[in-house]
Amino acid sequence: MKTRVETPQSRCDVGFARADITPPVGIYHRMWGAALHDRATGVHRPLTATAMYLEQRDGSGRLLVVGLDHCILDGAEIENIRTGIAGMAPSDIAVSLSHTHGSGWMSRTRSSLPGGDLIAPYLDRLVEVCVALAKEAAGRVRPATILYGYARCSLAAHRDTWDETAKQFVCGFNTEGAADDTVLVAKVVADGTGDTLGTVVNYACHPTTLAWENTLLSPDYVGAMREVIEASTSAPCLFIQGASGDLGPRDGYVGDTRVADRNGRQLGFAALSAMEALPVPNTAFEYAGPVVSGAILGTWKHRTVTDAEQKKFAAWDARQVVVQLPYRLSLPTVEATKAELAKWDLEEASARKANDEARVSKCRALAEQMTRQLTRLASMPPGKAYPYRIALSRVGGAVWVFCPGELYQVFQTTLRARFPDVALVISTVTNDWQPGYLPSASSYDYGIYQEIIAAVAPGSLETVIEVVSREVKALQE
Repeated sequence: MKTRVETPQSRCDVGFARADITPPVGIYHRMWGAALHDRATGVHRPLTATAMYLEQRDGSGRLLVVGLDHCILDGAEIENIRTGIAGMAPSDIAVSLSHTHGSGWMSRTRSSLPGGDLIAPYLDRLVEVCVALAKEAAGRVRPATILYGYARCSLAAHRDTWDETAKQFVCGFNTEGAADDTVLVAKVVADGTGDTLGTVVNYACHPTTLAWENTLLSPDYVGAMREVIEASTSAPCLFIQGASGDLGPRDGYVGDTRVADRNGRQLGFAALSAMEALPVPNTAFEYAGPVVSGAILGTWKHRTVTDAEQKKFAAWDARQVVVQLPYRLSLPTVEATKAELAKWDLEEASARKANDEARVSKCRALAEQMTRQLTRLASMPPGKAYPYRIALSRVGGAVWVFCPGELYQVFQTTLRARFPDVALVISTVTNDWQPGYLPSASSYDYGIYQEIIAAVAPGSLETVIEVVSREVKALQE
């Protein structure tokens, strides 16, 4: 029998800061192809930026995580943030997006569209806010211990679904598909006082509760989740989006903000349950032997860990790795995509003349797909492979894994199965949203949306899993 249960912990200096980054009402908002509106008409909940600054006790290692309530930001915008933060190397900064689809598409390439004139000033201001936020978080550091724990939440569902009637795959609730329900939480406790300085919730689920009918700026379920946790802890909560390429809310694609809030509360209470189960810092739960009562009872006690173990909690290491992921052979061309876009623009004009709203919606959606495809193609570096950049940081008993793009859930389930004693914080849509989706190899050639638009070849995700596995193992040695 195992007679000792250890809680992964990190010892370092930590500071948090929070800012409101809600765009102005009237800004370009259309994120969904089926949407008939272009401008945001109001605000459901504020969009926020949350900064978490970590520093090794001797000052030799640093990590700044900036969580933004945005769906996607162009790589250049994220680099503007990372390079604009003074006193830190960009490699020590992770800009992680919650991936809320209620934030709108904040890209300068959309400046000519209704409300697009507000995008550039907003993005310029976003850099300023993030720079100030980083300074504020660094200025609030206190010696602390980070405790990691787990809960389960059924909010996320598998979303690659075969529609037998239509004889095609659709992106929606698959009642038979497996969905990772892991909620990883981190509670940052100030040394000495025991105050909660902040929390982290790492969960994999597309924030797609609100869809084309929603015209409000919204953090989706993430907003209500934070509200639940922050009401209990009186400290900022940083949300980290996990590997959710094939995961989305069971109840989603609606315009009712009450559904998004309900989804968020579900995740928030699950996360709180994990936080309540965490022990005091620098302890392990050990079997203390039998006690004779009415029965012979087996007792357990929380005991202070050794100095050597506390030293391991303060261990620090970081590394960057670039994986060359081959482009798929069937990657569409710019010329073919432009021709397809022109076709659907003409179809939309014809449908408008006929007052066929359903046809207008479909044509706009298909044209939007081609517009996004052009954006993806333009961002692909020349050559035969995409240079996929991964950052890893070991902080005591945890390893933070920062990945761009949208990875299928098998990425995190495989890593956590291989390293059960390590708290793995899996952060996707981080530092870039390209190369888009990384589906599992078995998902290719079935007409699944994520696979259709994937830029990299089958097997790319599996390659990334193996590379990251080797790096995590090396960080533990």
